[in-house]
Amino acid sequence: MISEKEKCRQGELYDANNDAELIAEREACKLLCHEYNQLLPSDTKHREDIIVKLFGKTGRNFLIEQPFYCDYGYNIEIGENFYTNVNCVILDGAKVKFGDNVFIAPNCGFYTAGHPFDVEQRNRGLEYARPITIGNNVWIGAQVCVLPGVTIGDNCVIGAGSVVNKDIPAGSLAVGNPCRVIRKL
Repeated sequence: MISEKEKCRQGELYDANNDAELIAEREACKLLCHEYNQLLPSDTKHREDIIVKLFGKTGRNFLIEQPFYCDYGYNIEIGENFYTNVNCVILDGAKVKFGDNVFIAPNCGFYTAGHPFDVEQRNRGLEYARPITIGNNVWIGAQVCVLPGVTIGDNCVIGAGSVVNKDIPAGSLAVGNPCRVIRKL
């Protein structure tokens, strides 16, 4: 029998709400996030150690301002010279990959989780997870929301308040709800 975690990895509907393995993994992650968010901002070594333990992959140079929240942690990969400002939320049921030189403004969210339109499936607690990929040299403005399955190409700027529900090609300035390319950079 296939596990709920494996269903998730295969892009199928899965039950994250009633699966003991996934609940335990989220609980462990949330304990690390809580510990991270309680540290003094000056305790950079301990903060870095927690992120390295929490994430699937990190570069050597990164800064994640507090508070920070995620679901599992192990599905998150960050490249070199990564920065996110306060109140970043990453719901990482699927992979969330950030390239090198990514800068994220305050109050941004990256959400791999989605729910079916079918009311019976949704009421049973089923969901799906689609990966998010952010390329190199990307600036993401304040209060941007990136939805499941989105890829943002290299050298992009995403304007503040945007809801990114479709892929953004490399070298683009994109803004709005829904987010759309307004010009090439």
